[in-house]
Amino acid sequence: MRTLQFLLIFLFVGISLYAQDIQKIGWVNSQTILEQYPPAIKAQSDLDALTSKWTKSLDSMTSDLQTAYAEAQKQFTNMTPEKQREVQQELVQKEQQMQQFRQQKFGQPNGELFIKQEELLKPIKADILKAIDKVRQAEGMNFVFDKNSDIVLLFADPKYDLTNIVLDKLKRGK
Repeated sequence: MRTLQFLLIFLFVGISLYAQDIQKIGWVNSQTILEQYPPAIKAQSDLDALTSKWTKSLDSMTSDLQTAYAEAQKQFTNMTPEKQREVQQELVQKEQQMQQFRQQKFGQPNGELFIKQEELLKPIKADILKAIDKVRQAEGMNFVFDKNSDIVLLFADPKYDLTNIVLDKLKRGK
């Protein structure tokens, strides 16, 4: 009877250890990687510069439109009805140009900013995924989650955090 109990306990422990080895899970923080990976930092800097340039243009267009509105209001009573319609059309046209510029530069998914972001970040994300896969293989992980994705990760044990290992691999270029 003792031998049977010992055999059952040994079998249970063996199965438990085997089952634990099958499901090895790790996680990364993609936001941390993007904030610390030099090519991603450069790409974000380029995008920020482009955004700033376009925002300044929009601010200038807005200021011009406000000035034109103010001038039109001052002179509106002294204008003929035909001139009033002409001024109103010019103001509407300026406002439409401003909206078109905003849509062209910042609109999703066809705006220039969105397209440039995809262009710059696509190869960087591919490099990150390759590095994650190499780390996953080296660490013997079956699953790797991204802590910042839409998948809800309620708890992440720091001992399974692969973020720094992936960053190291990316920075070394291996």
